[in-house]
Amino acid sequence: MDSTSISTSKTLLPPPQTPPPQPPHPSIPLNLGHRRHLLTALSLSITTPFSLLTSHLPILPPPARARGLFQMPPFKLNNRYFLVRAGESEYESLGVINTNPVAKTSVDNGLSEKGKRQTIKAALELKEMGACEGSCWIWPSITQRAYQSAEIIASLNKVDRSRIVPEYSFLDARGLGAYEGRALETVSEVYASDGVSPTLKPPPTSDGTPNESVDDVFVRVTQLMSITETQYSEETVIIVSPDSDNLSVLQAGLVGLDFRRHRDLSFSPGEVRLVDVKSIPAYKKPTTNVYKCLNPPNCR
Repeated sequence: MDSTSISTSKTLLPPPQTPPPQPPHPSIPLNLGHRRHLLTALSLSITTPFSLLTSHLPILPPPARARGLFQMPPFKLNNRYFLVRAGESEYESLGVINTNPVAKTSVDNGLSEKGKRQTIKAALELKEMGACEGSCWIWPSITQRAYQSAEIIASLNKVDRSRIVPEYSFLDARGLGAYEGRALETVSEVYASDGVSPTLKPPPTSDGTPNESVDDVFVRVTQLMSITETQYSEETVIIVSPDSDNLSVLQAGLVGLDFRRHRDLSFSPGEVRLVDVKSIPAYKKPTTNVYKCLNPPNCR
């Protein structure tokens, strides 16, 4: 046998070569110490309480708790309220009805000299009652005489102007429609209609003056109370209205008085009144619409 062929048959194949190890990625060195440090950091990020991870974030106030829809009479009031009618206006001093909201910021809708004295008296009365001891919020209509009254109240009670919150629509003077521009004494005809039904409106007019019923005014002042009762808690709020009807209807709603008698609660110019929580009737749970049979099976 050929020795060459024999030696070839006995030659073993070389073992398969493994690929050479790849160098570690330059951004992630493979030393044991670094790997242990990386794993420790990852475990901390997973197990660290959320409060510690977010400790650098600004602390936000807790969300306000929903208080539900404001109803009249209310179950309770979250704030203390003072109701103030603004002092006499220039129009009122002339004996003229002016309720068109277009003119509510005009100079002629500002306080007369008598109205300024009435408002100073009201501001001092609020001071004697301790209305703004500690702090208070003043909510006037932007009607000129009401906002001027708010500024006088703030000045004499040392309240910063930043705590005057102008109300742009919910405290507008009640729109008297076709009575606009007539003698102030004729408003008695409107109140006579109010005594019949709170849904009756003054006659309309074409000059843009609203003709509002008592119910219309009630909707506005309820919306106002819904805002203040949601926005504040355990605060003092002074509501300054340009007329009496906003305040008399509001107080009638708070105490549960028949709206046809809201005139019994009328405010004179510059009058101040504290909303007495004791005058608010006890809350009564609304009756259910579900019929209950008291003597089954005889249900009639």
